[in-house]
Amino acid sequence: METARVNHQIRAKEVRVVGAEGENLGVLALSEAIQRAHDLELDLIEISPNAVPPVAKIMDYGKFQYEQQKKRREAKAKSHSTETKSIQVKIGTGDNDLNIKANKAAGWLKEGHRVKVDLFLWGRYKYMEFGFLKERLERFLKLIPADYKIADPITKSPKGLSTVLESESKK
Repeated sequence: METARVNHQIRAKEVRVVGAEGENLGVLALSEAIQRAHDLELDLIEISPNAVPPVAKIMDYGKFQYEQQKKRREAKAKSHSTETKSIQVKIGTGDNDLNIKANKAAGWLKEGHRVKVDLFLWGRYKYMEFGFLKERLERFLKLIPADYKIADPITKSPKGLSTVLESESKK
């Protein structure tokens, strides 16, 4: 995080100055701009160093830091990271348990996460017909009470069948 230059740290010979109330004071020599800020008992803070000439604002440095910190906090709160959550179902899982897992998956989808659904197979179940196993997994997918789209089609994995779901309406 690069900190803004203040008062005598500013390197430009002249700056475009914005007053304490937001009014435009025009292009001033650096020494004159610092003097005006000093007269008001405030600081001259370089807001836009890449502009020609650089833009500086007369304001309290502590207030400036507070506002920058507040903007960073708001940006962090608005950013939403998505995770891939996993749900595992088995051939013999009961209807009530399937409904509970489907509701959990729906909750994750509404939060914007991706959901990986695994139909776990063990022993002789691994060698059952693919069409039958796929139908079992699709039957669970129909229980999910949220709008979703299938991001990865149903594929055979070392532990069974799996697919990945995404929320239909991306934020």
